[in-house]
Amino acid sequence: MAVAVALLAVVPAATPSGAADRPEKKALVQGIDNRPLREELERAIGESLSPAHSRIEARRRARDAQEAAELLLRSEGFYDYAIETDITDGDHPQGIVRITLGPRTHFGPIRIQWQKVPPDPDTVQAASAAIDLRTGASARAEDVVEAQARILSTLQARGYADARASAPDVVVDHADTSMSPTFLVEADQRVRVGGLTFSNPKQRTDPAFIRRLAPWKPGEVYQPNAIAELEHRLLDTGVYDSVTVALVSRPDSAADAPSPDTDALRPVVVNLSERSKHALDFTAGYSTSEGTDFDVRWSDFNRFRRADTLVYEARLATIDSRAGVEWSAPHFLTPGETLKLTGNLFRTVAPAYTEQGAVVSTDLTRRFRTTSFVTEGASVTSSQVIDKETGRIRIVTVRLVGALALDHSDNPLDPRQGWKLEAHVTPTDIQGDEQQVYLKSQLQVTGYVPLDRRRDWVVAGRLHVGSIIGGTIPGVPAPDRFFAGGGGSVRGYSYQDIGPHYADNTPIGGLSLTETSVELRRRFGSSPWGAVLFFDAGSVAETVNPDFRHVDTALGIGLRYHLNFAPIRADLAFPLQKASNSGQQPFQIYLSIGQSF
Repeated sequence: MAVAVALLAVVPAATPSGAADRPEKKALVQGIDNRPLREELERAIGESLSPAHSRIEARRRARDAQEAAELLLRSEGFYDYAIETDITDGDHPQGIVRITLGPRTHFGPIRIQWQKVPPDPDTVQAASAAIDLRTGASARAEDVVEAQARILSTLQARGYADARASAPDVVVDHADTSMSPTFLVEADQRVRVGGLTFSNPKQRTDPAFIRRLAPWKPGEVYQPNAIAELEHRLLDTGVYDSVTVALVSRPDSAADAPSPDTDALRPVVVNLSERSKHALDFTAGYSTSEGTDFDVRWSDFNRFRRADTLVYEARLATIDSRAGVEWSAPHFLTPGETLKLTGNLFRTVAPAYTEQGAVVSTDLTRRFRTTSFVTEGASVTSSQVIDKETGRIRIVTVRLVGALALDHSDNPLDPRQGWKLEAHVTPTDIQGDEQQVYLKSQLQVTGYVPLDRRRDWVVAGRLHVGSIIGGTIPGVPAPDRFFAGGGGSVRGYSYQDIGPHYADNTPIGGLSLTETSVELRRRFGSSPWGAVLFFDAGSVAETVNPDFRHVDTALGIGLRYHLNFAPIRADLAFPLQKASNSGQQPFQIYLSIGQSF
């Protein structure tokens, strides 16, 4: 059924009216040899849903096309032109616009005329440089509009928050085909920012917390980027539906007589629309290799009035079940810094081992670019592990964590262009029935290359490598070794099925890991449906360095249904090798939300 719907999304339906209902150009453009200009004129003139039914209608369309062509030609700097309208002969007349182009107008003298009081001399010079139009260059109306916007942007960036401009005074001299624009600009007073005020005195967030996030000190010259940064910092917390940060409106008494020698001091108003105090979320997934999982999360927002989030989570799954709590405090010590405290009780029943216990962790994540993060943290786990070689052991695992995450993709859940990089380094100390100290490191790089302008066709690739330095088998507990196979790894194989096995086919795990995936993704235009063809490969070795003597591979196809935030994913994968001596399924099925990587 889903495949049928997908096919219907891409096969255009036939209509009994045939060619009679096909759109056609309102008028034909003649006399223009410049192909880009002709195409622009055709786009400006547009199409009709059906052909003209009479010669009178065709002439009316030609006159409408003439008006659209005149507007475009003037915007492109052609003022000395001639246009004639006509219609074609025959039973199906169509409008014609015949255009004779004159010389293209060029820029003459360009200047700014300051209204009332001009800004300071340095700003006058900066505004003139921002025009960035050259005398003698082709004069396009769009260039004049963009130059005026650059002037105002320059003034605002230098503290003139109320700068405004009237429509430019443009003089076109047909004798020498020149256009001379004069920008009529009023700078008004330079503004200095004061303290923060709040539109909702009953807001849940502590005002002192918000004031600490402001990237300016009272009395500094207004910077629009600083105002936008405070808005961005508040939205980043995830506890607000909307955030608006803006200067308080200028008093009417200051509007008529700005003083050139006095800067205006204005407070900044913050308007917060806080999301509901609580949220209840459910998620579920299924695969033939890993079984089912069901998650329920209860979230408390702004519990301690500092834009924090407290999450209680319970997860029931075939392999990994757990219950715990996490507290996230954004902008903890400095802006862009997030503290997370986590505690969990867990039970993992995997083919290679069984583990149950408790873990507490803390990590501090710093954002140093918009989508770039560095994380430092630590965790302590007390658990009981049962595996094939060591039997039942009790251990305490202390981990230090260092991580780097770079995301230069266009969408975190459905990327079509760009790349991502994640690196983890985890020094680990095992105490208890087993003692071992080692360093576990991992690196994953993913890339996305669109094959067409609409980015409906995308090639995606992933490389994941890992190594445990200083560890041995069985010294490294089974839960900390590398395994491959299953969703998010090498599809087509059972969970943990890739790599060395004991005689009874229990997975051993390894000290090194290599995985790679390549996907060809196709989205069917504006339809929510999409499809994927993929190839996965991976190997696990008992040595520190990767061993490629035995690499397991798989091919598969997938179906995607794109929601507003991410696609629903269904994958069917076929293994190309036999990973172990156990009975291996001929295929595996995976259902989840979001792309596989």
